[in-house]
Amino acid sequence: QVQLVESGGGLVQPGGSLRLSCAASGSIATIVAVGWYRQAPGKQRELVATITSGDNPLYVDSVKGRFTISRDNAKNTVYLQMNSLKPEDTAVYYCNSIPTMKNYWGQGTQVTVSS
Repeated sequence: QVQLVESGGGLVQPGGSLRLSCAASGSIATIVAVGWYRQAPGKQRELVATITSGDNPLYVDSVKGRFTISRDNAKNTVYLQMNSLKPEDTAVYYCNSIPTMKNYWGQGTQVTVSS
């Protein structure tokens, strides 16, 4: 069973950048569509970026032009490059398939955007 592990979060000032990684314990190529999700305190989890096996990225409007999702099947990793970060991007970020699979939920990685 493939497991997904998120990393790369941290504390960054507004306008800063972070790159998140979603590493699979097995072949991530078996997951046709991978998404980055986030959950802010007191809010529902939301899907912010997706990428398919055909490398077609999609983004929620609030991150368009600032976030870039990519996948490297050779490294079994999906990335989320986040630029021009805003305080409202503060959340725990998770990766999972689309649709989500219960077994793929990991611990997530905390992103805090604050001065």
